Amino acid sequence: MLTKKLYNGVEVPMQGFGVYQINDKQECINSFVKAAEAGYRLFDTARVYGNEEAVGEAVKVCPVPREELFLTSKVWTSDMGYEQTRKALEDTLKRMQLDYLDLYLIHEPFGDIYGTWKAMQEMYEEGKIRAIGVCNMWPDRLLDLILCADIKPMMVQVETHPFNQQNSLNTLLEEYGIVHEAWAPFAEGREGIFRNAVLQEIADNHGRTIAQVILRWLYQRGIVTLCKSVHEERIRENFNIQGFELTEEEIRRIKLMDHDRPLILNNRDLEVVKRISPNRM
Repeated sequence: MLTKKLYNGVEVPMQGFGVYQINDKQECINSFVKAAEAGYRLFDTARVYGNEEAVGEAVKVCPVPREELFLTSKVWTSDMGYEQTRKALEDTLKRMQLDYLDLYLIHEPFGDIYGTWKAMQEMYEEGKIRAIGVCNMWPDRLLDLILCADIKPMMVQVETHPFNQQNSLNTLLEEYGIVHEAWAPFAEGREGIFRNAVLQEIADNHGRTIAQVILRWLYQRGIVTLCKSVHEERIRENFNIQGFELTEEEIRRIKLMDHDRPLILNNRDLEVVKRISPNRM
């Protein structure tokens, strides 16, 4: 398993498995275990997903030792603020039956971000979290946090796929030594991504699937990536992206597909802000 090193020296597996929308407890446990058996070591959940407890149970029955796993969760907008975030992490650790998390993220950049960040910095220094970061934060607000914080984010998780490649954000992250993590690498199937002629041609050139081409493209960009499936064959297929390499021309053709805008979550849309803000109307 190849890894990406955070600026604090912590190694993060580059291929991750997410459990968003795996709502059935046993299905979540089974998918986690199948993913671990396939080779995944990075697992991503969140308080708002409602399956932290299932992930904790999966860790207990997983054949891979806890110390070899990299476990992530996130603080939701309703728990933003210094005291609320400290309690939220303790509650997450109890639900997951863990002594520590490998990564804790601000899920959405709304509410008392700086109170939450202060709490996360302290919990990091206390050893309850091995790394801290943010999700879904636009470059301008992220730069403000980087410049104001005592400890800058170590990882940023954002919607990243061929139609929203996050090139400007990636440049900022590289400047400050922060690792880029992609969610929804397949754009949740939107824009006909699995029927795209360019991606299909590239996949045919390598005897691979479109999903494997996308994951390999992200891997070659140095981006940590989260996949999700409840089907064992698909889980193993998505992990199997070694043994081939995209050419510079193939990468150039994928780069031309960029719409440079989110397809799934635009948290600059005012209605979205109203819906997920801790002080929602």
